[in-house]
Amino acid sequence: MTKVEAIIKLMEDNGGTATWDIIYSNIEKYYPAAKEMKEWQAGIRGVLYREIKNNRNFKKIGFGIFALKEYEEEKIKAITEKSPVRMHSFIEGICLELGNFEQFDTYTPDPTATFKDNILLSSLRTMNSLPPFTYQEIIETVKRIDVIWFNKKGFKFPKRAFEIVDSIGTLGDALARTYQLVEFNLDFHIIGSKENEEKFKGRITKEPFIRIDSRYKYQSYEEIIDYYNKRLELENLSLFK
Repeated sequence: MTKVEAIIKLMEDNGGTATWDIIYSNIEKYYPAAKEMKEWQAGIRGVLYREIKNNRNFKKIGFGIFALKEYEEEKIKAITEKSPVRMHSFIEGICLELGNFEQFDTYTPDPTATFKDNILLSSLRTMNSLPPFTYQEIIETVKRIDVIWFNKKGFKFPKRAFEIVDSIGTLGDALARTYQLVEFNLDFHIIGSKENEEKFKGRITKEPFIRIDSRYKYQSYEEIIDYYNKRLELENLSLFK
């Protein structure tokens, strides 16, 4: 079996899609010699990108997500209209994908949640747990933040935190969790419906958040989905240059 055939089998096993993590972790199942070379991961990437560039077998449906060429992608509208829970995990997946693309290490406390197209968040995050970058009491709280980006090189420190607010009732807890990182150099992103933005602004102008209000940014679901799609489109175009 060739590497291409092995990747096809892996995607078939996962319903037609796969992330780099899924491919790297399972390639030996169908191609036992896959990891014998020193730069084996680069070799697999080269094979996959060559096939995509030549319009054969595979296509790229995320920054780190691939599918069989004939696979029919899950429609974003269908995802976002299902339920607040489904929207929540979908936005978490976007934040993980963007963080990985921007060369950060990424963390989420929801590994079993689904992003889209049979992809669990566990195969997108690059960190399974938080590093001991501060007091354990603080870590116990911030480990529940929806998505955190960390620097890749050197000692790990948080660089950006994301909370997805499904309803205004969860905003207080989201702000309290992020505020535990006040002594670190990072920004806080609150993502929710357009309707809740004014209520967010009302909360952020009160103590203790007003002290660091410039570090908080509110983004609507529509804004971050649009940003993700545009960045992905540009990235996909670069494959064919």
